[in-house]
Amino acid sequence: MCESLGLKMRFGFGFGFGFGSGLLLLPLMFGWICASELTFELPDNAKQCFYEDITIGTKCTLEFQVVTGGHYDVDCRLEDPDGTVLYKEMKKQYDSFTFTASRNGTHKFCFSNEFSTFTHKTVYFDFQVGDDPPLFPNENRVTALTQMESACVSIHEALKSVIDYQTHFRLREAQGRSRAEDLNTRVAFWSVGEAFILLVVSISQVLLLRSFFSDRKTTTTRLGS
Repeated sequence: MCESLGLKMRFGFGFGFGFGSGLLLLPLMFGWICASELTFELPDNAKQCFYEDITIGTKCTLEFQVVTGGHYDVDCRLEDPDGTVLYKEMKKQYDSFTFTASRNGTHKFCFSNEFSTFTHKTVYFDFQVGDDPPLFPNENRVTALTQMESACVSIHEALKSVIDYQTHFRLREAQGRSRAEDLNTRVAFWSVGEAFILLVVSISQVLLLRSFFSDRKTTTTRLGS
């Protein structure tokens, strides 16, 4: 399942960007779970769709967040193989949606920036298909786990939480960096504008003062008798 998604994404996007390191595509396959993470650039007036083959009864989770661009919002739409809309949100900054596939086939989810006329967006999404496999083949047995097995399960859950927090903070850091760079650009332009205004005002004042102290030519008119 992840292989098909990964290939379609590789051949479908030539403009994707990661966190400063180009296209970020991380297909992860561990037994029964399949997860794909991608950070890509969504141009203005553009729409980008992704496809994934899912078997019936499989639990899936789609999570996305707009990292940079405009008001940090994007339209998202998820459809099943019959075209039935499972999820649809307009101008969302981030969201998470979990569903169970009701039929076999290719599911499609799209991100749209068609409402924006000149602002590019950078979008991150994480699409997970399936459940986590058990750490031990006999984890679901009737007898209780040993102390070592319980410790391994606890460590495994803690590491999953750490990975989720790391991803979350990377996104927050990228978003904060983008806002800081935007603010720095605005401050720089404002400073240049202030300097130009001060220069114009200073030259105007100097010229005005010089006009006060300059000798004016007087003209005399003789009246004939």
